[in-house]
Amino acid sequence: MSVLDNFRDWKHFLGDRVQAAQQAGMESDMIENVAYQIGGYLANQVDPKNEQERLLKELWDAGDEEQQRALASMMVKMVQSETSAQR
Repeated sequence: MSVLDNFRDWKHFLGDRVQAAQQAGMESDMIENVAYQIGGYLANQVDPKNEQERLLKELWDAGDEEQQRALASMMVKMVQSETSAQR
């Protein structure tokens, strides 16, 4: 089973990776840039596995680069806040 099969698993996976990047000293703008690149890859190469991923793909496809970057940034902030709340 892939982390992409379940949106909760995907958010947990992404949160773990963001936390690891922060602990390694990566700055927020770099993390958000990587999230943007991953978002582009997923939107272009991976078929959405659930309703949440389909919605994210549709939002991604509807947006211009600035909006896609904002969406990537919001995903990072969402998993950061969830990771912080779990502590």
